[in-house]
Formats: sequence, structure tokens, C-alpha cells
Amino acid sequence: MLPVFCAVRGVGLRSVETAVGGLKSIWGSCQNCCTIFPKDVTYRELKNLLNSKKVMLIDVRDSWEILEYGKISGSINIPLDELGEALQMNPRDFKEKYHEVKPSKSDSLVFSCLAGVRSKKAMDTAVSLGFNSVQHYAGGWKEWIKYEFSEKKGT
Repeated sequence: MLPVFCAVRGVGLRSVETAVGGLKSIWGSCQNCCTIFPKDVTYRELKNLLNSKKVMLIDVRDSWEILEYGKISGSINIPLDELGEALQMNPRDFKEKYHEVKPSKSDSLVFSCLAGVRSKKAMDTAVSLGFNSVQHYAGGWKEWIKYEFSEKKGT
């Protein structure tokens, strides 16, 4: 049984215990507002996801932070204050602005930032817009660089 949360305007949040097979009927009745409870990803999980190329990593830090501190290779930068609008753009405008194909609501997304606060907000924003496969890297850039440095030092 997986806990599923459904937020319907004006109704609030309620927990529904359901078998995976029943998820489709609940999903349809909620009209894209249900999601399996999103989770954090670890450094190792994120590294594996990036290697598989089956995920879009969105760094929600401000552009100046990316320039000053760096970014996780393969990530796309969409500052948190632009995210809601960006995820609702038409695909052509998204590609023009961010130089990537706009994710669909069923694509796997992972959000990151410096230390996990903004990425959690980004994940919540995406869920509220109907994206159903979202996670966040709670360790953020701080944890990533620490692990990357120790891996390179160890080899």
C-alpha cells in the first residue's frame, strides 16, 4: 500500500491508502493533482539517475550563485522565482530561454539548490502544477561538492 495525497481546491489534503493498481482510478478522479509522496534523493541516487540520463536535474539557485560556485554537471538552471512560470511555458519558449526541452508532467525531475531549502519549495511548486515524478536533492550543492571532492581525492 502506498500513501497517496490528493489536494482538491477547497477540500484540503486527505490521505488515501491504496494498492498500486488502484492508483489510476484515484489519479483520474483527482485530475492531475495526486502524487505519490515525493522523496529526497541521496548523493549516490542522484549520481545514478544522472548517469542513466532518465532525469532532468533543475538547479533553482540564482544565476549568480551558479557562476560563482559552480553547478552539478548536467543540471539546468531555473531560479526558484522563475520556476512556476517556466513549468507553464509553451515548449518553444522554454527551449529558447533554458536551452533544454521542456519537461512533461510525467518526466522525472529532481530539484537542487545550495542546501535543500529552495529545492523543497521547487518540488512543492512542481507538484502543485501537476508534475507527478518529482524529488529533491536535500544535500544540495554543498553536499555534492563535498562528495565529489572526496571521490576525486580518493582516486
